[in-house]
Amino acid sequence: MNDLKRVMVVEDSATQALHLKAILESLGYDVKVASNGRVALDMLHEDFCRIVITDWIMPEMDGIEFCKSLRSLDLPGYVYVLILTARDNLDDLVEGLEAGADDYLTKPVNPAELAARLKTAKRILELESSLRQRNEEIARMAVTDQLTGLYNRRYFNEQLPLVIKAAVRFQQPLSLIMMDIDHFKSVNDTYGHQAGDAVLQKFAEMVRSSLRAGVDWAARFGGEEFAVVMTNTALKGAEVAAERLRLLVAHSLIPIPSGDKLRITASFGVASVTPGSPDEPTMEKLVAAADEALYRAKRRGRNRVVAVVL
Repeated sequence: MNDLKRVMVVEDSATQALHLKAILESLGYDVKVASNGRVALDMLHEDFCRIVITDWIMPEMDGIEFCKSLRSLDLPGYVYVLILTARDNLDDLVEGLEAGADDYLTKPVNPAELAARLKTAKRILELESSLRQRNEEIARMAVTDQLTGLYNRRYFNEQLPLVIKAAVRFQQPLSLIMMDIDHFKSVNDTYGHQAGDAVLQKFAEMVRSSLRAGVDWAARFGGEEFAVVMTNTALKGAEVAAERLRLLVAHSLIPIPSGDKLRITASFGVASVTPGSPDEPTMEKLVAAADEALYRAKRRGRNRVVAVVL
C-alpha cells in the first residue's frame, strides 16, 4: 500500500475520530486511530505512518506535547503533522507550528480543505523522500569505487580502525586479506585499458561473491590491489578463504571487449589480529603485515597465498 495514502488520526473523542475517519476514507485514505498522543507515539514505533492529524486538546498528552515528542524520535522518515484546533488566535497557531506541526486545520473540519491540505502534505513528503534518496546516493557514491562497485580507499581508511577497536573490545579475531592481480600492467599494455577495466570488474565480482553477507566487506585499495576485511575470523579461516578465492580466479576466463577471454591469477597476503595480543593492533600495523605477506607471495612466484600473524 502507498504509504502516503495512510493517515493516523490522534483524537480522544470517539465521535470526532469516527467523523474524521469517515471523511478520510471517502478521500481514499487508509486510517488508523489513536486515542491520545502517548498512544500515537507507541503506534508509530510499531507501524510507521507518514501523515498524522492530531487534535490539540487531549488527555495525558495533548497535541503540542505530542508534536514536541514526535520531533525528538528517530523514525524511518519524516512525519507530516496537521494539528486540529478550534483556536484561531495567531499566537496559538504559532505555538503549534513551533512545537513541530507542519500545518493546521480549524474545527469543524471542511472536507474540501482537508483534501487540499493533504495534497500539500503528499507533495512535501514526496520531495522529502526524493531529497533523502539523493543524499543517500551521494553518501554511497562517496565511499564506493565507481568502476568496481566495491568500497573505496576512503571507506577502508575510515572503517578499518573502527573494526579493529571492536575486535579488541570484544576479544574477537580479525583478519585482513590484501590481494593483487598478477602482471596486470601487461593486460593494459597488450589489450588496452578497456580490457583492463573488464578484468578489474570481473575480479571485483569474484571477490564480492566470496564474501559472507553482512560479515565481510571488500574495498578497492588502489589500482589492481584489493582488500577484504573478515570480522571474527582467525588466521586459518582467512587463509582458507583466500585460497578458495585464488583458485576461483585462476580457473576463470574473463571476457574482454575484443572478444578474447583472458585467464589471470592473483597473489594474496593475509594478516590477523588475535585476542589477547600484547601489542595494541592498529590499522597501520595490520595493513603493513598483510602487505608484507602479499609481497612474499609475489617473491615466491605469485598466484599463491601467504599468511602471517600480526
